[in-house]
Parts: sequence; structure tokens; C-alpha cells
Amino acid sequence: MIRVLVADDHPIVRGGIIALLTAAHDIEVVGESADGLSAVAEAIRLAPDVVLMDLRMPGLNGDEATGRILSAAPGVRVIILTTYETDANILTAMEAGASGYLLKAAPQEEILAGVRSVARGEVALSPSIAATLVRRVGRPSVTLSPRETEVLRLVADGLSNPEIAKRLFLGEATVKTHLLHAFEKLEVNDRTRAVTRAMELGLLAH
Repeated sequence: MIRVLVADDHPIVRGGIIALLTAAHDIEVVGESADGLSAVAEAIRLAPDVVLMDLRMPGLNGDEATGRILSAAPGVRVIILTTYETDANILTAMEAGASGYLLKAAPQEEILAGVRSVARGEVALSPSIAATLVRRVGRPSVTLSPRETEVLRLVADGLSNPEIAKRLFLGEATVKTHLLHAFEKLEVNDRTRAVTRAMELGLLAH
């Protein structure tokens, strides 16, 4: 049996997902959560094979909860099950370590197949999500300005904003502006992800 934890803050949606999974002969729902923090706690306590995780939840979003679960329980696999399919959401979830990204509007068999695939150690993506990732790979590379690259490189070296401002003879507000521009181009929300994404794209090679 594939042991599954369902995390979704909408009771009706959560109940529908549980009913779908319970009807399958090879899947057992071992727990449910209504927010990100309890999803992390329950995943660690129950050690399910798969967590079906909503993306937008109170307390802790699905991508953040995914990262915490995989840090504490590496054997657990997470599938994001959501209504959102923007590029930034998909990439953030995959970077957090999710093994799948499925849409709630997908056919029921697609969701069940996704759970089974991820339980086998495979990746599960809705066709539209897979197409989005393929399109993204084919896009021109992100381009950062020389100053944005310089600031990110110093962030990667562990310097704080005041230290970067002092090193580059800039105001701290200017450093923050360069970082915000870099965040926007890289489609990230924090310094760590900005550095990681820039490295993935080969933008911080010395």
C-alpha cells in the first residue's frame, strides 16, 4: 500500500482528495493537514510514502513546507497539488525538492497515476506543467547587469547588505535596489534562492 498524507486548507477539497485516494485499492490515506506547519509535523511523525501538498496554505506555503519535510525526512516524497501553474510557482516547488506538480483540475486518473509514479521514485508532472518547463528551458538566458552580478556574487560570499555597500562604495538602499532587480529577473523572493538560481544559470562564474 502507498501511504499518503493530504495537506490542503480547504476542507471540501481535502475531503474530495481523500475520497479519491481511499477508493484506490493500492493507496492508504494515513493523515491529513489543514496548514503548512501541521503538514510538516505530520509528515515527520507519520513518515508517509507521499505527501499531496497544496501550494497556498496558512502559516507556511507548500513549497516551504516541502523543503522542511525533505530536510527532516528525506525518504518522504512530495507532490504539489494546486490550482496555480505560473512559472515561478512551478520552479520554486521543484527547487524545494518536490517530486511532482499536478493540477487539481486534472483528471482523477492523472492524480492517482502521479501518486503511484512518485511512490516508485519517478517524477509526476501534469502535461501543461511539463510543457511550461520545456518552454522555459528554451527561453533566452536571464541577463543581469554587471552591478547586479557583482552584488549577488558578494551575497554568495556571505556578505550582508551593509558590508556589500561598504565594499562597493554604494548606499545600502542602492544595494537593496540592485538585489530587488535581480530577484525580479530571476523570479525568486530571497537572497539564498537568488544566488542558487544565478549559479544554476551560470551567472556567477568567477
